[in-house]
Amino acid sequence: MPVRHIDLPQSRPRGTDDSVEHCILEIAQGKKQALADLYEQTRSAVYSYALSILKNKADAEDVLQDTYLQLWQSAGSYRAQGKPLAWMFTIARNLAFTRLREQKRLAAAPEDWSELFAGEAPETCEDRLTLTLLMETLSDEERQIVVLHAVAGLRHREIAHLLKRSLPAVLSRYSRAMKKLRGAWEEAEKNDKL
Repeated sequence: MPVRHIDLPQSRPRGTDDSVEHCILEIAQGKKQALADLYEQTRSAVYSYALSILKNKADAEDVLQDTYLQLWQSAGSYRAQGKPLAWMFTIARNLAFTRLREQKRLAAAPEDWSELFAGEAPETCEDRLTLTLLMETLSDEERQIVVLHAVAGLRHREIAHLLKRSLPAVLSRYSRAMKKLRGAWEEAEKNDKL
């Protein structure tokens, strides 16, 4: 399956980008350990992005695995431009939308949003339920923008390019999403005290 490449604007250099790019270049040489290293570095962000599109844990896991298989097969076509995460998200995005088209369905509710925030996973069942309810207050696009910014660490300009939206639109939706999350959180806190 051909991968459509999206050029993102230059952003500040990040150590992660250098490491990810190095892994992709080694994968192109057939080094399996580089694929394992890349998977460890990026799986949470790729899974989170896939989940933000598909809203189904099993489908997101399938797209996660398919992304790395596609990456293994396509690494030779990667051109080092300092944007390896954008290239990976393009692969994941194409696979996720292909899956949606194949299933000809609208995405169902997410099964577990706590997995998005791997290092900060909620401690209790109540915390997981609260996080799930908070994420469900967002529209699909708002959820994608929040995940790409908060989990994957992409800049708003990069997100705008990836989602084919203007920078002001992305900033506005991100701001609106954060207000919704704060409002929903405050409401949950208020209900907790009752």
